[in-house]
Amino acid sequence: MSNFLQFLVPNVTSMLLQPFVITILAFIFILLFNWSFLPNRNTKKNSPPSPSKLPIIGNLHQLGLQPHRSLQTLAQRHGPLMLLHFGSVPILVVSSADAAEEIMKNQDLKFANRPKPSMFGKLMYNYKDVAMAPYGEYWRQMKSTLVLHLLSNKRVQSFHYVREEETSLMIEKIKQCYDSSSSVNLSEVFAKLTNDVICRVALGNKYGEEEGGREFKELLEELGELLGVISVGDYIPWLSWVNQVNGLDARAEKVAKQLDDFLEGVIEEHLNFERKEGHDHALNDFVDVLLWIQKENVISFSIDRVGIKGVILDVFAAGTDTTYRVLNWAMTELLRHPEMMKNVQNEVREIIGNKKDITEYDLDKMHYLKTIIKETLRFHPPLPLLVPRKSIQDAKIHGYDIAIDTEIIINAWAIGRDPMLWDKPEEFQPERFSTSSVDFKGHDFQLIPFGAGRRGCPGISFAITTIELALANLVHNFDWTLPGQVRGEDLDMTETAGITIHKKFPLMAIATPYSG
Repeated sequence: MSNFLQFLVPNVTSMLLQPFVITILAFIFILLFNWSFLPNRNTKKNSPPSPSKLPIIGNLHQLGLQPHRSLQTLAQRHGPLMLLHFGSVPILVVSSADAAEEIMKNQDLKFANRPKPSMFGKLMYNYKDVAMAPYGEYWRQMKSTLVLHLLSNKRVQSFHYVREEETSLMIEKIKQCYDSSSSVNLSEVFAKLTNDVICRVALGNKYGEEEGGREFKELLEELGELLGVISVGDYIPWLSWVNQVNGLDARAEKVAKQLDDFLEGVIEEHLNFERKEGHDHALNDFVDVLLWIQKENVISFSIDRVGIKGVILDVFAAGTDTTYRVLNWAMTELLRHPEMMKNVQNEVREIIGNKKDITEYDLDKMHYLKTIIKETLRFHPPLPLLVPRKSIQDAKIHGYDIAIDTEIIINAWAIGRDPMLWDKPEEFQPERFSTSSVDFKGHDFQLIPFGAGRRGCPGISFAITTIELALANLVHNFDWTLPGQVRGEDLDMTETAGITIHKKFPLMAIATPYSG
């Protein structure tokens, strides 16, 4: 059963007990009857090809449990530009690099808006964050603030000590597992690493369990889960009540309130510290920087408390889960391919030599390590379907007419496995990047895990540096095997889909410290 149907029919027994269900069913019957006789109003337009759709729900039933795979299958039948309808909303699905380039580069401005999913509105301060803010002056100012003051190359480099310290703590934790003769839950280790790095950089504190850290971590997990939910009312407005019946709205409001209370507390901590007599103000973390911008009117735009919290929540929503997923998939593939593991270990160990610690300055020399990460981003993009866009005006792409207010879904997962672009796309082959200049920074549209153009992810540098440093330390400090004499080719690769692609089962491995 698809995600859509799971939310549309949350509890059949309880719903049938309500008198208005009969009225609704009659109304649906009338619509179903009339829909078949509606004239085609787009006969004069050259719309992209479309699969057949059902009345009322359109193509929602065709999403399945893994939308990136379902949409790839549909695109193989109907073409790389395909028009679907989710309820009453037109959706353009893009599954080719050249069409993605047309949207994210050549006609970027026409497709620079975002749709307004109701769940994002409830959880992300009514679209006051950067990722989902409507295109306009507010978004431009907030994006500029993020790029120039929080995620500039200079600022990213200034946090090198945080990444290095947290990576060292991760290595020590893994050594403790070896000392206790237990296998390592790498999925858990990676989740803690990325969360602790982002907490220190954004908030100035890791917030341990005694300081509400466990609650905050659980809230972030629930945030990610809720952001991946398909809300029926976004596509069939008269069914918006479904989220009230199944409790989804109440759950989202509770999580939003708890996250807001936590962030309010963090901001007050920073303000109280600043008010202390003799405090020499320093821009130690993102909250410090944003409060300084607000106080000093650094930009020609007034940033309020809600805007500050929206930006911070964006950093967590975009920076923790995606980074963790890439690390998890990269190590999974290395454990599946022992010869690749040996190659990357040899490279890293030769570069590091007798040095005790790996620094970020060593990473530039690790070319094979970088190919591992590139291939992971191609084969397992953290966001298989990029954050949707919305057309601001009518446009024409490859001869097809795209109407204003059409939502755009770019299937980065399908593009990364396009046999027209990649040799043996269904195989994990890092060597393909050894002689290729293709990169993931938004200039090569066959590899767009972070998007591109105006709406591309501004945190690429921060995420990749964290991933490279962690992976280099893991392969340098330990030799790795799978528990229970499991062979690499037998490793379970089952996915569970959400806003990011998850590995269904935790990655367990045995680490033996490398003696040199």
